Amino acid sequence: MRGESVLYSAAMAAALVVLWAASAEAKPARCFTTDDGYFDCEFRSTDRDGSFTIEGPAATYIVNIDSPGTAYAFVNLGERNVSLPGLYVRETEDPACWANAQTDTRICAW
Repeated sequence: MRGESVLYSAAMAAALVVLWAASAEAKPARCFTTDDGYFDCEFRSTDRDGSFTIEGPAATYIVNIDSPGTAYAFVNLGERNVSLPGLYVRETEDPACWANAQTDTRICAW
């Protein structure tokens, strides 16, 4: 009985790892940033809280959720992540977009 329980637990753990890896895979998307306009990108969820990255031809954008509806963003242009100033807020009219009122910028992924 104990051996079966250990095997079941190991199988469940393996299944969870496979599910987590599948959810972390990049998915093709259509993106927009104020600096780059519209572009095809790869969207990757990075955390259960909704944090994500979008990788486009010119840059990778990282949106880290701070609390529900608010986030901090970074851009990577090749060598390091650079913090984008201010707080980003999820738009109610288009929840795929995050806007920064301080800098008048947006990051969107559909």
